[in-house]
Amino acid sequence: MGYLIQSECDQRIAKVRKMLEAKNLDLALVYYDEFNIGNGWYLTGWCPQFESGTVLVPKTGTPLLLGGPESEPFAKLDSTITETRNFPVFMVPDEEYPNATIIDFPGLFAELNATLGQIKRIGLVGGGRMPAECYQGIVDGFIGVEMVDITDEFVSLRYVKSKWEIEQIRSAFGLADFCYDAMKDATVAGASEIQIAAAGEYAARSRGASGFGFSAIVGSGARSNAVVPTASSKQVETGELVMIGLAPKINGYAGVMGDALPVSGEYTAKQQECMKHLKEAFRLTKDMLIVGKTGREIDAPARAYFEKHGFSKYLVCPFAHTIGLHEAESPFFGPGSDDVLVPGMTVCVDISFFGHPEFDGVRIETGYEITENGAVPFSPKMDKIHTTI
Repeated sequence: MGYLIQSECDQRIAKVRKMLEAKNLDLALVYYDEFNIGNGWYLTGWCPQFESGTVLVPKTGTPLLLGGPESEPFAKLDSTITETRNFPVFMVPDEEYPNATIIDFPGLFAELNATLGQIKRIGLVGGGRMPAECYQGIVDGFIGVEMVDITDEFVSLRYVKSKWEIEQIRSAFGLADFCYDAMKDATVAGASEIQIAAAGEYAARSRGASGFGFSAIVGSGARSNAVVPTASSKQVETGELVMIGLAPKINGYAGVMGDALPVSGEYTAKQQECMKHLKEAFRLTKDMLIVGKTGREIDAPARAYFEKHGFSKYLVCPFAHTIGLHEAESPFFGPGSDDVLVPGMTVCVDISFFGHPEFDGVRIETGYEITENGAVPFSPKMDKIHTTI
């Protein structure tokens, strides 16, 4: 059973075709792999294991999945696009598939010219992420065809979420609440970071999570300075803060929670001071989630607060980003961003600093649906935790 409903796929294909028409392009090639999942998943609700591939969307006619033979049966079961072609460049290197039909890009070019008419201009999405061999294969196979980078235009289609997408994201944040409780309960002296991560992962998977937006973040003591530390065998100790984060997915869409928890169950006076600063910056950023505000406007108040209190030198990440098929995806509302907040965006407030000589690294995070009437919490629970001092 696939994750993406057909009506969503059809609407998205129609948007891509409208873009092709406007740019006088004959087709789009949308690259994806397990590390660059979003653009392909947006059209298919699917991504292979081990192999990579490309979604081919013609201006007219049937979309295709260009991939490898090991994932072909998987695609036919779970992808909303099920017409496939197999290419060596997308396969596991040196693996053999004697019963598979495998073609090359000149062969595909000939097929497309026969079925669609002469191909003159192609839009590439994610060309900068493609392996060089893949890109060169397309260039050599599509002789005489103009290649146009449409990555930014394509990604912008994902900025504003549909009602169905928002429902998935809200459900994923519901899972994140369970993850938070489980990881908080597991944060006791003598527990390993891996045990804390396992508690959160089980809470999500046992309730239907389709995956995770990132590997569980668990960093205790000085390990929290790693910004995105994956859990280790280190045991957490009384007196430490433990930075936690998990991003469970529903139907491919992420929710998230992030916090810094005291191993003893109670913050020390100094730790309370640290959390007070994080929460104040959080509230300042949340208050700027107003339709029409630009990224630089959203970022400015918390940045000024951090500057006033001496935290700016420990900043790594901006304070707000969107969430969807990735836990953090474009647009990123940083200090140089002129992206504008509009209804239908789904935005996380993500306040952090790292490398502090006393507090090490800390992060608090949750998300909001942007509406004309303001920012609506996806998790009222985490919203209250992060805004109550």
